[in-house]
Amino acid sequence: MTKAISPYLEMSQAIADAGGEAFKKCYQCGTCTGTCPWSPITDFSIRRLIRLSQFGFDGIEELMWGCTTCKFCVDRCPRGVEIIDLVKAIRNMYAGGGMLPMSLRSFVGSLSARGNPWSGDAEKRNDWGKDRYPLYAEGMEYLYWTCCTVCYDPRNTLVAKASAEILEKSGLSWGLPGTDAQCCGESVRKVGDFDLFERLKQNNLRILQNSTGKILTISPHCLTTFRQEYGVDWKVIHFSELLTDLIRSGKINPSKDLGGIRVTYHDPCYLGRHSGIYDAPREVLKALPGVELVEMERNREQSLCCGGGGGGLWMERAKGERLSDLRVEEALGTGATVLATSCPYCIAMLEDSVRTLNADDRIKVKDVTELVRESLGE
Repeated sequence: MTKAISPYLEMSQAIADAGGEAFKKCYQCGTCTGTCPWSPITDFSIRRLIRLSQFGFDGIEELMWGCTTCKFCVDRCPRGVEIIDLVKAIRNMYAGGGMLPMSLRSFVGSLSARGNPWSGDAEKRNDWGKDRYPLYAEGMEYLYWTCCTVCYDPRNTLVAKASAEILEKSGLSWGLPGTDAQCCGESVRKVGDFDLFERLKQNNLRILQNSTGKILTISPHCLTTFRQEYGVDWKVIHFSELLTDLIRSGKINPSKDLGGIRVTYHDPCYLGRHSGIYDAPREVLKALPGVELVEMERNREQSLCCGGGGGGLWMERAKGERLSDLRVEEALGTGATVLATSCPYCIAMLEDSVRTLNADDRIKVKDVTELVRESLGE
């Protein structure tokens, strides 16, 4: 039960000072909780979190780690409350006090010590390419900023390899960042460690400011962070957008028939709701011979979150409380044999759920780039 207000108004003001002042506009209509993907399967209530913050009530710490920053509530709030800003502000207060969940401590510790969340050696950032691909040099058209996840997570290194092979076949001038590149910092900012985010950002700005080309990203989280959080005016594009241009211009020709596979596409929150990119991945999939694209009931702006954002990729969820399980079940319901997406976090979350649901023999999770690479042949 909620406790008395006093002396918690100081907490409410501290949240506002940390960037969460948006809660003052909330009139508790409940639209946020009504649209939150967690509502049907957990007790998490974003409306209650906002209310507790408005008055500084006890209980904030029990709710603040539930949000995946999917932006569903923000897009539907009739008052225009930037709810994610509030979540970040609350987490910043508690993270600064050392109150991170155990499951997030190794993730944050690795970012602080190694510059990536996977406990990988910085010198091995580009090992997935086995010295096959060039480093970025002045005059190249694209700096291909490979996400930490595709550099260190074994499953996602396959996405890195597929994308690099496509770039080679395209004839474009491009290069990778050196091993001094670090995580963009998106996830650690969302879990509330603003100081660490700023440190990662400044390191990367030193690298990016020497780039004269376009910034190419494979992760929607990097895309959103560079566009919205780094405060610079670069041309930053996602790989799915580049693929669309390459196919339209004839620089790549995906001509190998993939055998009449049925594919359904999962819109990542950070590519869709955060960045407004819905058509490019679908155009690419429709251009592949032997691919039938079918939609899940919840798609585009209505897409169900996989649960990996806002630090969720590194947090433990009980069985029955995993959004990715619901998403895989929805994909299976379309009759698709391939669940395609365009985000390394979604790849990790959805593949884990495929295994959890013992659906390995019924559906495969693939990045759009992997399907394009298959269609290009040898």
